[in-house]
Amino acid sequence: MSVFTYKQRNNITLISIVVLGCLLFYALTDIFSAILGAIVLYTIFRPLYLYLVEGRSWNRSLVAVIIILISVIVIVIPFLTLSFMMINKISSLNRNTFPIEEWLGKLDHFAGSNFKQPHFADSIMLKVGTLATDLFPSILGSAASFIISLLVMYFLMYFMFVQMREFEAGLLRYAPFREQHAMKFAVALRNATYSNVLGQGIISVVQGILLANGFWLVGIPDPVFWGVIGAFISFLPIVGAPTLCIPAAVILMIDGHTLKGVLLLAYGLLFIGNVDNVLRMIINKRLANTHPIISIIGVFIGIPLFGILGLVFGPVLLSYFLLLVEIYETNTLAAERLERIKTGPDI
Repeated sequence: MSVFTYKQRNNITLISIVVLGCLLFYALTDIFSAILGAIVLYTIFRPLYLYLVEGRSWNRSLVAVIIILISVIVIVIPFLTLSFMMINKISSLNRNTFPIEEWLGKLDHFAGSNFKQPHFADSIMLKVGTLATDLFPSILGSAASFIISLLVMYFLMYFMFVQMREFEAGLLRYAPFREQHAMKFAVALRNATYSNVLGQGIISVVQGILLANGFWLVGIPDPVFWGVIGAFISFLPIVGAPTLCIPAAVILMIDGHTLKGVLLLAYGLLFIGNVDNVLRMIINKRLANTHPIISIIGVFIGIPLFGILGLVFGPVLLSYFLLLVEIYETNTLAAERLERIKTGPDI
């Protein structure tokens, strides 16, 4: 006969689960981005999977493989291509591709004579270099780790799709809240994912294209490169691609092209900025409305954890956390109401 009571055995089992869970979580920190990526892609492609499997009666394994191939072609390959292009361009800035030294010298002279900041350009370039290093750590220093994470992500996503009903039933069974709250959380999670990934992705691509077009019209070298830079920083709702037009316009004015500088500044701040607002309004009506504060804080959380993927994963992770807090608050209020009903009205 056990020396422990039934309640003691349950408490010991719970403590063991918590300790082992913490150890497992710590062991999986290196592939946490792969797990989060699998969840994001599963949420995005779930309607397509249901349509092909349940609507068109396609084979589940075949559809899962097709979705994986689509995500590789549409997301992974373009992302890697653009990332490597940016790295190559950043590493070759000291060559003759851009008259960087000439621009920086003129900018230092302008800032020194007008704002008493003679080393303004040097400090900006130092901060840009630090940011670039933070954004691309996985690609610059750990290609093998990136490939492993990619394989783990698709391995998880394959079985999440093939065993979709079992997977979702297990989530409902072990969810720490009631079924209706779990369904509400699933819908909110889907909307947050669509808003942060699809919505912000569309806005970023459009802003990058418009920025590249504006730079090409005024004759700035390699507008495609700057368009890609603008697309990446468009994930920052306050910064955005239009802010790149400000230093570019200043450089044009310093170089003697005042009209081009003024036109580029107006094009960036008035046209690209308003296009951003219009697209964001349309997307927020069709999807979820992600507050800019969530995007900004999420980016600062995500970049140290995931590198450049943190531009997407950071806001998504913060949105998931806030959804859990909302569910917890709802459960707490429901429990308090139930307790008041049981005990009767206060006298």
